[in-house]
Order: sequence, then C-alpha cells, then structure tokens
Amino acid sequence: MPRIRGASIDEHHEMVWADLAEALRQLLLDHDFDAITMGHIAAHAGLARNTLYNYARDKNALVLALTRRACLPLIERVAAIAARSADPAAERMRDIVEAVLKACTDQALHLMFRPGSGLPVAEVPKGPEGPFHAIVAEVRNVVRDGIARGEFRDVGDVQVAVELLSGAMRAGAERISRDPATFAATVGAAQDIILASLARRPGS
Repeated sequence: MPRIRGASIDEHHEMVWADLAEALRQLLLDHDFDAITMGHIAAHAGLARNTLYNYARDKNALVLALTRRACLPLIERVAAIAARSADPAAERMRDIVEAVLKACTDQALHLMFRPGSGLPVAEVPKGPEGPFHAIVAEVRNVVRDGIARGEFRDVGDVQVAVELLSGAMRAGAERISRDPATFAATVGAAQDIILASLARRPGS
C-alpha cells in the first residue's frame, strides 16, 4: 500500500493534487502540451504511473480536474464581488472581469485558453458540470441586478447576453495566455467592451 503523506487521507490527496499541478507547470516550461505524457507527469510528481490513473484517466481529464480545483478560489472571489449589493452593478462587473482574467494567468487555467495546447473546447463540460458554471451564474446575477436597478439596459434574454459576455472574457484570457505582458491592456479593453454592451442607451 502506498505511503500516506499528511495527517489524513484528505490531506494526502491535497498534497498529491498540488504536486500534479506543479509537475504540469514545470513540464510546460520546456515542452508543448501534446508532447507531455502521463508518464512524464507521474515522474515529475513523484508518483507511480498506475497511481496517477487513480486521479485522472488521461491528460485531458487531468487538466479539467486541475482547472476545477484552480477555479475554487476564483469562484469564492467572484461570489464575494457579486454579493456587494451596495455597490453599483457596473463596478462589480468591472471587478469580476479583472478577477477572472487575473486568475487565468495561473498555468492550470492557461491550458483551457491556449488553442491547440490544452483541453479541446468541445470537451469542456457545459452547465453545472463545467468548471466555470458558478462564475457564469454570478455574472448573470449581477446583470439581472443591474437591469432591475436601471443601471443596465434590458438585454432581453439574460442567459444569451451572459454567454456572449463570457465569450469576450474568454477571448481576453486567450490573449493573456499568449502574451502575459498584455494583461493590463486586455483587462481594460474587456471591461470597456462588456460594460458598453450593458450600458443604457440614450432615451431608453
């Protein structure tokens, strides 16, 4: 039986997940994603290859699992911003955009936004199973709150509007993953585009 690290099984698993995330980060410094194998990841994480398959069936499943874990602090941050009901909806939306794009500088999330070098978009689960579902739900709440207060225009189908706004954020995340030096400019552009799409029109 493998030696358990930490004071409990749960702590052991947390340490292994941290090792897997770090192993993938290190491997990506020198290799393209497609060139990395499960054997490489296991070796860098100090695991037997068979043990690694207890955590993920393949590379894409591992990326998705790491992404879900990397999203947890972001979900908490976005929920806290959305809950600031005393603040204008536009201010909360601006802060959410920055928080999401800042989180996407994490290598575990990079893989979701690097075309050709990470989990294929078609394989990213949608709806409640998706890693970003809770974030999209909070954005939807802020949009609805802004409309109810008269801060945002009536966009009609809020779900469709939020999906389109999410596309703008995804484009920003892809740009930042290609060139981290564009972070500040990309955040500003994404904030401007998203808020302009929600702004009340003259005479409305």
